[in-house]
Amino acid sequence: MHGGRLGLGQGTALYIGAVLGPGVLALPALAAAAAGPASMVSWAVLLLLSIPVAVTFAALGARYPDGGGVANFVARAFGPRAAACVGWLFYAAVPAGVLAGAMAGGNYVAEVLGLSHRAGYGAAAVILAVAVAANYAGLQVSGRLQLVLVGLLVLLLACATVFAAPHVTAGHFTPFLPEGWLSIGSAALVLFYAFSGWEAASHLSAEFAHPRRHLPRATAITLTIVGVLYLGLSFVTIGALGERARSSDVPLMLLLERGVGTGARGLTAVAAICLSLGAVNTFIAGAARLGAALGRDGALPGLLAKGGGAGQVPRRSLTVQAVLTGALTLAAALLTVPLDPLMRVTSAFLAAVTAAGMAASLRLLPRRTPLWYAACAAVVFTLVVMAFSGWLLVLPLAVAGCAALYWRRRHGPGAGRPGAQAEEPAAVDAAAVTSSPSAAPGSGRS
Repeated sequence: MHGGRLGLGQGTALYIGAVLGPGVLALPALAAAAAGPASMVSWAVLLLLSIPVAVTFAALGARYPDGGGVANFVARAFGPRAAACVGWLFYAAVPAGVLAGAMAGGNYVAEVLGLSHRAGYGAAAVILAVAVAANYAGLQVSGRLQLVLVGLLVLLLACATVFAAPHVTAGHFTPFLPEGWLSIGSAALVLFYAFSGWEAASHLSAEFAHPRRHLPRATAITLTIVGVLYLGLSFVTIGALGERARSSDVPLMLLLERGVGTGARGLTAVAAICLSLGAVNTFIAGAARLGAALGRDGALPGLLAKGGGAGQVPRRSLTVQAVLTGALTLAAALLTVPLDPLMRVTSAFLAAVTAAGMAASLRLLPRRTPLWYAACAAVVFTLVVMAFSGWLLVLPLAVAGCAALYWRRRHGPGAGRPGAQAEEPAAVDAAAVTSSPSAAPGSGRS
């Protein structure tokens, strides 16, 4: 930690916690239910195509560190009105996303303790409350907590893979495509939740002590660790569990039981809490800083801007997120909303955010360079994933429309055009942006 900023270790832990989230608790089973053994193809393709997304976000974050994250990139490329729409998309997605993450862990805890399914909502509420409290205490506390959580979860996931590997059976991989080729795309939409942490992490770019040096390293470390664990888990989930992988709500617990016996239930509970709390912690941190940046830039009420500077705690924005998440949690518990629709809704929102960020990168990055071509591939990849969202795309479109109307009413019809600073982002000095985020060029001030 340098002067209240994140060092490489804590920053990397937050990145890993965002990407290697609670999705691994439930997603192997949800993907297997959608595509059978062919879901492994979805895992591999998404991992491969997430590399240009991650690298592009790291490059943009290093060049333009700001709490606005993707919205800041879009402001520089397309103007503040477009940035307001993208910011609203992420801000609206976080309550559903963190609830889904907390529920994935809560369901495991309820299963391990032999409680009813409804008790999982209570466990999820506790996980959410701890994450919110850690963020109220400040990103330094949140980052230290994340270091511990990431260390535990990487160890436990590695153990699950290694101990279950001897039980892999070749017969469990046939038929390989029980639902047809299109099922791979359906599984990919569900799995996009597991690869969507880069958007949340982009909002923490200004919190790094040395963004230009630390962001690429944190991204490379995260990609390596997440890639090995995701591919290993997808393989042993299908190979060791067979049909049970398609019907179980707790596949990780079954893997650990297969490898080390019934005593693994306690380990599973620990893994569930670590995974859920780690991802929820990072998403809430990113959303709180985004809300402050949007308030600063006029895309949300200005009272949310307080505490949005680097190293500060945006408590007002954090409170809004806590209230929205609490209300959604209560509604989900009363209506017994399952996990799958929450993850699909979150994926639809975050896919739209990713597509906007990648489109912005095509204007912000030097043209016809390897990085620019990587961004092109990322745009195509994200649009394909969005196509499998189907009618769910109505939700982000509706939220973006509300954001555009809010911006127009507050600033007037001509306030959203890109300015000269957005057209020439390469001339912006990253150190100046970091030291004075409220005056970031292209931030959307009217």
